[in-house]
Amino acid sequence: MSDVMAAAARIRGLADATPLVPAALSDRLGAELLLKLELCQPTGAFKLRGAVNAVAQVEGPGVVCCSTGNHGRAVAFAARQRGLRAVVCLSELVPQAKVEGIRAQGAEVHLAGRSQDEAQVEATRLAEAEGLIEIPPFDNAHVIAGQGTIGLELLSARPDLEALVIPLSGGGLAAGIALAAKAIKPGIRIIGVSMDRGAAMAEALAAGHPVDVTEVASLADSLGGGIGLQNALSYPLCAALLDEVVLVSEAEIYRAMQAVFHAERLVAEGGSVVGIAALLAGKLTLTGPAATVLTGRNVDMAQFKRVINGEPVTLGALELEGQRHEP
Repeated sequence: MSDVMAAAARIRGLADATPLVPAALSDRLGAELLLKLELCQPTGAFKLRGAVNAVAQVEGPGVVCCSTGNHGRAVAFAARQRGLRAVVCLSELVPQAKVEGIRAQGAEVHLAGRSQDEAQVEATRLAEAEGLIEIPPFDNAHVIAGQGTIGLELLSARPDLEALVIPLSGGGLAAGIALAAKAIKPGIRIIGVSMDRGAAMAEALAAGHPVDVTEVASLADSLGGGIGLQNALSYPLCAALLDEVVLVSEAEIYRAMQAVFHAERLVAEGGSVVGIAALLAGKLTLTGPAATVLTGRNVDMAQFKRVINGEPVTLGALELEGQRHEP
């Protein structure tokens, strides 16, 4: 918890204090839901918190990371603030919009392989070959502490929250928020939510240890990738602190993206809305005030328009049928 408090001071003014607003969808859900708008961060996603906290403590010529998009953009932003070189390694599955966003922050982009694991190999090689400091996307104490500052803000604003519904990928966000929230309010319920295909942390938690997964194209592309078989921090923290894990289908994510756009008037990535997808699908029931984190807005806009217009979407080998939004 002391690390989270230190991170809050370190990132202040650069990556903190996003709005917490009532969800228009609360009436439909039958319980009070609040939205933590991390999509309002300067880089469009919560990843900026962990990146700023980690990069602020770097001594060296530059940094390198692998990413599914948002972490790379955040590391590039944080490095530019300090005048450091930034190299971001991405797989070929990362949407072009995210690649362009990273380059716009002044980072060098290396495309490597068809999975985050393959991009990680390239990041490790570059760190060793060029003396760069690696900033992992989730399994890193500084990154987890930075993400944990969201938990501080949530319970500072609403001490009465009974549950937090958190998008779950590598576990840095869920681990950090759970660590902070349960230190403040031990009885608070923490639910991790992921897509039902290639959900690395969910599969690891079910198996009792980190496992390999096959990464596939998803509307929730920011939640893709493995957690690392040698995961030392985010997996054990999630195993100890998460009360429940819920999986949602691509069709449920599709409908949640539509609902957030029409009801909340927000552009949100598929990975941002998995908590709302679980609630709308009846896979999760709220009994009191709860909050979910809308983690990012860096969506491929061509794909987003198809979803909003109720058109079919192709996700690799999966053909997702179109469906008009129903209020």
